[in-house]
Amino acid sequence: MRLLNHPFIRQLFSSFLDLVPILAVVIIFQVFVIQLPIPDVADLITGTFLVVLGLTLFVQGLEQSLFPLGESMAHAFARKGSLFWLLAFAFCLGFSAAIAEPALIAIAQKAANIAGTGGLIEQTEAAKDSYALGLRVIVALSIGFAILIGIFRIIRGWPVYYPVFLGFGGVAVMTPFAPAEIVGIAYDSGAIATSTITVPLVTALGIGLATAIKGRNPVSDGFGLIVLAVLMPMISIMVYGMVI
Repeated sequence: MRLLNHPFIRQLFSSFLDLVPILAVVIIFQVFVIQLPIPDVADLITGTFLVVLGLTLFVQGLEQSLFPLGESMAHAFARKGSLFWLLAFAFCLGFSAAIAEPALIAIAQKAANIAGTGGLIEQTEAAKDSYALGLRVIVALSIGFAILIGIFRIIRGWPVYYPVFLGFGGVAVMTPFAPAEIVGIAYDSGAIATSTITVPLVTALGIGLATAIKGRNPVSDGFGLIVLAVLMPMISIMVYGMVI
């Protein structure tokens, strides 16, 4: 019983419950709609166990390292009282987290391969690598700038919808003028880049800063950074496509 009450075991069971709806949908459609037997049952069981274990370790890692680290650094910068260094840290955090996102790396490389096949760039490895790196850097810079704006918003106490409305307006205005080949990538880039690494760090920073600053509410002020990080890459990638 003591083993079942261990936090890791409880998180393992919670991760399994989170995965149950996905498994149920796949199995129901495979058996009753497609009416085919489930292939490689052993691989399915093994893969499911690895996914549950991975989710559990990921959540444990967030709770023990990234969340406390982000919140403690936000408190430290708030006590230090240096706006310049806080904003510089916010930009560098957003940039470094986005440039390391595995999903962004994969999608940028896929976009480069398709661009080469479609004749938009030279069909060489050097051209593809340059194109993929350019996409990653542009997205990372825009996310760094978005986090900077979001942190400045928390400090000033502005409502979150001010920069969000401006961001959506910018996306709507630029979309008709951007090359059609880049619009889809631009729309996906924000969601892709705000994933495994970026979201936990940025959320922890925002909540920690809102908690540390007197008069700020962690719920209403600490959240809202991620939507800015989603919008800015959409704008920057469309600009990137228009320029190159």
